[in-house]
Amino acid sequence: MAKLSAAAPLDELEQRIGFRVNDRARLERALTHASHRSARGATSYERLEFLGDRVLGLVISERLFEMFPKANEGELSLKLNQLVSAEACAEIADLVGLTNFIRHGGGDLKRMAAENTRNIRADVVESLIAAIYLGNGLDDARRFILRFWEDKLSGAATARRDPKTALQEWVHTRSTVPPRYEIVDRSGPDHDPIFTVRTVIEGIAPGEGQGRSRRLAEQDAATVVLVRERIWKDDEA
Repeated sequence: MAKLSAAAPLDELEQRIGFRVNDRARLERALTHASHRSARGATSYERLEFLGDRVLGLVISERLFEMFPKANEGELSLKLNQLVSAEACAEIADLVGLTNFIRHGGGDLKRMAAENTRNIRADVVESLIAAIYLGNGLDDARRFILRFWEDKLSGAATARRDPKTALQEWVHTRSTVPPRYEIVDRSGPDHDPIFTVRTVIEGIAPGEGQGRSRRLAEQDAATVVLVRERIWKDDEA
């Protein structure tokens, strides 16, 4: 039988999040990795992760809707995708210190974290949200999310994204085919060229941009589309 991890007590976790989770069995399940399940036959966090993802999306969407009354659907979707991404959730797991509480079978989770546990940390945050939601209700789930996402939400108000990244994320909300960039023209002397680049996006009119390198021209072309589609305002470009 695989050796089981010695996770920190749940009382300590509740001190960190600021309140007691009423359903203790579900809280334990929310912290149980599938490797522990196979070792003991316990249920893992996978189903809770599914629900927690939706609760997180609802609360963050609600907050963004309040914070940005003039933002359109595209702008809100970009901000939402950034705030609920696996990377963002894993950072919240580190902020809470969740790796100390995960039940798993065999191995050292800190060593595993260096390999492929960004998704594990993100999943456990979502499953914890589900356990809070089911045990305590939406108000406590919202309280947890808004407390630990506070800095990220504040940053969303002022953050400027790389235009190519922003365009790719927006396109991802509409299509599985990412944007691509084609060189339309290269003019000027070799030491000081000007590139003209066109975006190619499924179902969206192309946009053209220019720059003294291909990268700058691609960024300019992406900005043209973001402004034209009203994802970005003219004064943000």
